[in-house]
Amino acid sequence: MNKLNSYLTFKLGNETFAANVQHVLHILGIPEITKMPNSPDYVLGVMNLRGQVLPVIDTHPRFKIATQEITKDSCIVVLEILINNESFQIGSLVDSVQEVIKVGDEQILPPPDLGVEYNSNYIEGVIQVEDKFILILNVPQVFSKLSEGIPTS
Repeated sequence: MNKLNSYLTFKLGNETFAANVQHVLHILGIPEITKMPNSPDYVLGVMNLRGQVLPVIDTHPRFKIATQEITKDSCIVVLEILINNESFQIGSLVDSVQEVIKVGDEQILPPPDLGVEYNSNYIEGVIQVEDKFILILNVPQVFSKLSEGIPTS
């Protein structure tokens, strides 16, 4: 019997990405975000999440996707990742959340190796759904470098 994997799918620009639900803690509307002086361009700032300071980042630049205007569909996906054996929470701005899908291991194709603008370490695999492809993020890889130098408390 094949293991089923659940993924949250979301849009960045015209691209559809997926994150394993084991990393997803919350999906939030766009809250008030406080800008942080001298932070990297991709750091939108920090927000209050139940009394904790949560860094909020824009992953669009990571995938060479132009940052979109914030709309009613925009949201923050709160992710929990393990970096250097330490649990870390980060908010990621996405253009819209699509759905949670369940996929068997046999449905996950290996990540493309050539002609892709993205660092192949960021993509764990690809799911083909009808005539479109969904790129599965390697969440720890995508966010490990982004999390350097941003506030965590």
